Amino acid sequence: MGEDKRHKTDAIIIGAGPVGLFAVFELGLLDMKAHVIDILDRPGGQCAELYPEKSIYDIPAFPSILAQELVDNLMAQIAPFHPVFHLSRMAEKLEKLANGHWLLVTDDGTSIEAPVIIIAAGGGSFVPKRLPLPDIEAYEGISVFYAVRKKDYFSGKKLVVAGGGDSALDWTIALQDGVADHISLIHRRDEFRAAPDSVNKMHHLVKEGKIDFHMAQISALHGENGKLDAVTVKPKAGESFDIKCDCLLAFYGLTMKLGPIAEFGLHFEKNLIPVNTEKFETSVPAIFAIGDINTYPGKQKLILSGFHEAALMAHAAYSYVYPGKTARFQYTTSSSNIHEKLGVGDL
Repeated sequence: MGEDKRHKTDAIIIGAGPVGLFAVFELGLLDMKAHVIDILDRPGGQCAELYPEKSIYDIPAFPSILAQELVDNLMAQIAPFHPVFHLSRMAEKLEKLANGHWLLVTDDGTSIEAPVIIIAAGGGSFVPKRLPLPDIEAYEGISVFYAVRKKDYFSGKKLVVAGGGDSALDWTIALQDGVADHISLIHRRDEFRAAPDSVNKMHHLVKEGKIDFHMAQISALHGENGKLDAVTVKPKAGESFDIKCDCLLAFYGLTMKLGPIAEFGLHFEKNLIPVNTEKFETSVPAIFAIGDINTYPGKQKLILSGFHEAALMAHAAYSYVYPGKTARFQYTTSSSNIHEKLGVGDL
C-alpha cells in the first residue's frame, strides 16, 4: 500500500530546525500532537545541513555542543511524543475549513488538517548559492559540496575551498588540521566577511605554508564522471591557472526564499512575520511564528530565544486545540503527569 497522504493532528509545524523541534516538546507537554514539515531531507535545519560538526557555545548548560549533537538531543527529547515528519516536502497551500481548522497541502499532495499552524521556518526555505558554471550539476554531491556533513570524507584529499565568509574560513582552518592533504582557499578579494580571529588564523596558516590562498574566481571544472581533477581559477590580474584537487567546497552563502508561506495571507515586514510577545501569534488567529522567521521589538535571532518563544506559543495554542479549557502549568521536575508522558517515572 502507498503512503497515506491525508492526516489530522493538533498542530502543524513548518520547519524542523532546533526551534521547530523544541516546539514539538512544548506542545507534547500539553497533550498536543504535531506533524512537522521541512523541505530538507532530515530534521535539524541549518544546524544539520550547513554546519553539523561546528560547535555552538550559547546553549544553556552546554559550554560547547556540536550542532548535530544538539539536533540529536532534541530528537531524543521529543521521541516520547511521536511526532510525524514530512521531509523533503514544502508547505504549498493553506486554507481555512468550515470547522475552523486549517488544511495544509504540501507540494507532493500530502494534506494535513489541524486547528493550529506554527511557522518555524527560519528565514524560509534555503538553498546554497551554486557556482555559476554550466556543468556544475554533474559534480555536486560527488566532488563539489556546499556543506560539510562528515569531515572524514575529506581525509587525505586535496581540497579547494571557495568563499570569504565564516563557513569558508572555519572549514579551511578545521580541515587543514590533520584531515585534508592540502587546501587552497579561493576568494575574489583580500577582504573577508568572517570573524577577525578566523581571518588572522588563515593568514598565519598561509605564512606557515600550510595552506595556499589565491585572490581569484573559479572559472572552470575539470574531471570525469563527477570526480574533479582540477579547477581553473582566474585572478584579478594575470593569466588563468589550474589547481589540482579532489574536491571543491563552495561557501557562497544561502539564497533564502519564503516560498508559498508568503501566500498564506499573513502580514509581513521585510520578509519577516510580526508577532505579539505574549503568544507569538501572527496577524491571523491560530497561526503562530517562532524563531528567526518572526519579528518583534527587541528580537534576537538566537536558538535560545526561539526556545522561549516555543514555550509561550504552546500555552497559547492550547486554547485552539482544547476550546474552553485552560492549560495547567506544571514543572517537569515534580509533575508525575509529565513524568508519565516522558516515560521517566517519578524522580
